[in-house]
Amino acid sequence: MKLKHTIADYMPFTNQKSNASAKEAAGKEAVKLIKNGMTVGLGSGSTAEFFIEGLIEQARSGLSIKAVSSSKRSAKMAKDGGIEVLDMNDAGKVDITIDGADKIDGQKRMIKGGGGAHLREKIVASASREMVVVVDESKVVDQLGGFPLPLEVAKFGCKVTLRKIESQGFNAKLRKNENGELYVTDNGNHIIDIHFDGPIKDPEGQDAILQNIPGVLETGFFFNLAGRVIIGSNEGKVTIVE
Repeated sequence: MKLKHTIADYMPFTNQKSNASAKEAAGKEAVKLIKNGMTVGLGSGSTAEFFIEGLIEQARSGLSIKAVSSSKRSAKMAKDGGIEVLDMNDAGKVDITIDGADKIDGQKRMIKGGGGAHLREKIVASASREMVVVVDESKVVDQLGGFPLPLEVAKFGCKVTLRKIESQGFNAKLRKNENGELYVTDNGNHIIDIHFDGPIKDPEGQDAILQNIPGVLETGFFFNLAGRVIIGSNEGKVTIVE
């Protein structure tokens, strides 16, 4: 099913809370895009995991694919389900990547990295012929904001990097895990989360400032990467934005 909507058309209906049925609807709809022989980029997060579950079901029914993964968790899930997962350096072309977003606006600009995998997610997405974004309706926003912006930063001198970020006027904190220790990404780095008081008026400008700070390896801003967007509703229905 393909509906000729834009994200801007959809936004008035996106004020409901996220739930599993919306995420599952979006993730399972994306499985329909996967064809035999494809190399598929696997995203990270709860909605992407519904996609991976559906992909495993299809693979067990005869779908022949290979995958690359943006996180160790997604890779393990796929491998345990019988899908061959390639090293990114050995993959060659990636036909399509299916991944979620923490927030996405009407220009398909995104904030990603709530799970700390955005550096790998961006590498996989940028290597793909198309990135298809799967989200529940609560993730679609008029303006980016309302969710911390993650930065993956080098472990070396991370507190120096934090002070540099703060000196630019950002409200930033090093992410910690449930044990109170600094969060460590799959790449062995740390995460700094930036909190904005309201909507982010100039995401591209903010990104340029942050990318220029030594120690910042990647931001959670995603620009010019999203192709189709599959939006799941709380009623289990989907809207596809081309």
